[in-house]
Amino acid sequence: MPVENVAASPGGDKLKPLYPSLTSWVTTHFVPMYRRTLGGEFRWCAQWWHHGEAISRLTALWYAWEAMRLQGATGMALWYRDHLDHQLPVLLGPRGPFYQCTENEHLSPHEARVTPVPDGWLGPDHDAPALAKA
Repeated sequence: MPVENVAASPGGDKLKPLYPSLTSWVTTHFVPMYRRTLGGEFRWCAQWWHHGEAISRLTALWYAWEAMRLQGATGMALWYRDHLDHQLPVLLGPRGPFYQCTENEHLSPHEARVTPVPDGWLGPDHDAPALAKA
């Protein structure tokens, strides 16, 4: 899922992202840059792409990184404070998306069971399919 044009240059031209995909950002920037001693407090899965929550969090980090790197001055400092410093402990934490994995072994995350909501339970506005409301 490539990032579309991140920002406009002073001449009005659209600037291209530095990293063309999430995969390139994770493998050539995120993993080499934000190293932690793994095990115990910090977890990582080499097959990170098998973890939906990790994909979502890493995508959010990448999009914000691409936008904030262009802000100059304090843009990257704000990215650390507002994005990375919050996401990293959750992403790599002992109860984060990689909690069952080790760096060398991927274990599929347990998916919570969902029981269908009975018709009418949430009221008429919540039962209609989303497409029918549009």
